[in-house]
Formats: sequence, structure tokens, C-alpha cells
Amino acid sequence: MFPKIYCFFFIFSFVSYAQEAVENLDFLYPKTNVVIEYQDDWGKNNYKKVIEEFKMKPLKFNDIIFLGNSITAEGKDWSQRLNYPNVRNRGIGGDVTDGVLARLAEITYFKPKAIFLLIGINDLWNNAPSVPTPEYIGNNIVKITEAIHSDSPKTKIYVQTVLPSGKELYIDRINTVNRIVKANSILKNFKVIDLHSVFVNEKGLMREDLTTDGIHLNEKGYRTWTEFIKPTVHKLGG
Repeated sequence: MFPKIYCFFFIFSFVSYAQEAVENLDFLYPKTNVVIEYQDDWGKNNYKKVIEEFKMKPLKFNDIIFLGNSITAEGKDWSQRLNYPNVRNRGIGGDVTDGVLARLAEITYFKPKAIFLLIGINDLWNNAPSVPTPEYIGNNIVKITEAIHSDSPKTKIYVQTVLPSGKELYIDRINTVNRIVKANSILKNFKVIDLHSVFVNEKGLMREDLTTDGIHLNEKGYRTWTEFIKPTVHKLGG
């Protein structure tokens, strides 16, 4: 009788402790009333929904994080794609650079081994093409890297250049964002992975064979991305 009671008490205590541990991490996540500049209405709602999902599946220390918007999110299981352990997906559909800045506390708290960031296209896409400016977006991406390095200085940071789109309107703006990122990488604590160069065609647009709609990737697009960055990921070691 006593062993059963003790076992029940142990299980109950463990479940209670696990639940309390999750609740105690709430301070790492944006509040439900957070206002993120330049998100559209769908993005605002999805951001809050996915943040709640992240709370239920917190990161672990020394993970590798893929951080970004729907392009990252729809890659789903990056560990499986890359054949590498402990790669966690922190993409949120509709997210923008300010949205990433607002949710970095969770990322840096767990001191990831490395972060692969891809963000910026929704900043351009959600509003008028010149609001926010490419300079604002590029500088925000740099701010993200600075915040990560400040709070988790041993984390290796890789910024992937903003992918091309299927519309000519965005060619120069995307190129400007990417130039700002590349120029800052010389003096800052991050490395650039020029993903844009792999996805762009001779007209400066997204390669049609890699996309579903000029922005999002098809499975061939994800395989292309994976093969391009796999050597960098595998060099991270144990």
C-alpha cells in the first residue's frame, strides 16, 4: 500500500513541478497585449497563438535555433531536414523584425549553440513598399544580432540574407536590406549566409522552380536551402 501511495505522490509532485516550471518561464515571452509595429492583422493573431504554443514546448539549453517567419516555420522539423540533433524551429508566420526583437528573451535565456536568422520580407510586404524603409529593416536585423550577442555571447549567429520575391517592386528594397546586413557583418558578431544568391534568378526575382507563390518555398526550395546550409550546421560540432 505504501509504495503505491508514494509512487502516486511522486508522479503528482513531478507533474506539478513540470507545470510550475513552464509557468515560471512566462516572463520570457511577450505579453498577450503586445503591439508589434508593421505586423498585419493576420500576423498579429498568429504571433500570439504561436507564442502560446512555444510556451508549452520550451527550448533546451544549447539547442540550435532556426528563427524567423513563415518561411522558417514551414520548414517544420529542421533536425530531420538537416540530419542533426536539437535543431528547434522558432519561426512564426507573419512575423517581422520588431516581432523577433520582442521575443528574443526566450531564445537567449537558453543560451543556444547557434542561431540561424531569416527575417525581413514581411516588413516590406505587409505595408506600403516604402514603410518601413529598407534601412529600418536592415538596421533592425543588426539590432537582433546585437541583442543576442549581448545576452548570449557564446552563441554563434548566422544571418541569412532576405530571399528574393516574385515581384520586381521589391528587388531594390531587398537588395538594400541585404547590403546593410553584409556591411555590418564585418564589424559585428555575426556571419552572413547569402541565401538570396541561391534563390535569385537572372531577373533578380525568386526562382520559379523553388516557390509556391513568389514568397513561400516548395519542397524543392526547402531541399535547396537545407543542402546549402547543411555544411555550416554540421561544422558546429557536439
